[in-house]
Amino acid sequence: MRAARLIKLVLLLQARSAMTAAELAGELEVSERTVARDVLALAEAGVPVYADRGRSGGYRLIGGYRTRLTGLGRSEAEALFLSGVPSALRDMGLADAASAARLKVSAALIPELRTAHDSATQRFHLDAPGWWQPPEAPELLPVVAEAVWGDLTLRVGYRRGDGRHVERLIEPYGLVLKAGVWYVAARPPGEGPRVYRVARFTAAEPDGTRFTREDAFDLPAFWAEHAAAFARSLLRDEVRLRLTPAGARVLRHVTDRAAAEAALAAAGPRDADGSVEITLPVESADVAYGQILALGPEAEVLAPAALRERVARAAERTAARYRAAPQR
Repeated sequence: MRAARLIKLVLLLQARSAMTAAELAGELEVSERTVARDVLALAEAGVPVYADRGRSGGYRLIGGYRTRLTGLGRSEAEALFLSGVPSALRDMGLADAASAARLKVSAALIPELRTAHDSATQRFHLDAPGWWQPPEAPELLPVVAEAVWGDLTLRVGYRRGDGRHVERLIEPYGLVLKAGVWYVAARPPGEGPRVYRVARFTAAEPDGTRFTREDAFDLPAFWAEHAAAFARSLLRDEVRLRLTPAGARVLRHVTDRAAAEAALAAAGPRDADGSVEITLPVESADVAYGQILALGPEAEVLAPAALRERVARAAERTAARYRAAPQR
């Protein structure tokens, strides 16, 4: 445990040139006193690390000291080779660069670990696209990817969801692959970041200028917030249900999981038989109808009245069908 922490400490200083005790403690999830002890241990082991005093002080490595990758264990090396998604790299036009990088890393590893790539790829494969749909590799994706890596402003043609065609000047911050579909998070100059589906680009060409990336932009955090907001925007209606314990357990499997969990968390006390009443956000009454039928007798619609009547009629038809003798 401590050995791994010491290696990480050296790699952090190697990557950032200087860090304060507080910054190192935060990265390593230890106290500043532990950082001081670890630095002393590294110095005694011959690693040229020293401390600068004063307001702008911190820990540094002397004279451009570099460590090789021979400190990697097999599990770490295998995890490293799993960090890329081959199909995504290919779609972005980066397959050759990724292959060269893997060769360089393999060459830097000690001989016992050079089979880590084969070991990892034969034990784990990420198939990003969803079922029942062909993978989407937009024709203009390599152009967009190159602009993302180079911080290049793009002039694009875009086909909106309503069918209208528009032209935009965008600053592409990052690419996201979601269930086989590519999106780019981009900022029109002077505006906030937006999400564009890459397959809807009808044209994409760098305009010859570089944009200054906003340091505070966090792509994973932005995408998580965008995805959550998109999911919430679909839930425009709500229904009132009474669920049996079995219905409460199954609910998250037949409707939006986050909405189901939030509704159950906000529910009042359970009845004597364990049933609970909830208010569930839904996309529409038609969508809710199918979801509620999937719950069968484990759910009762309390409101709206029209949906309750519709489900009741479906239950009556189902009961009548099963009371009749099966047709041969």
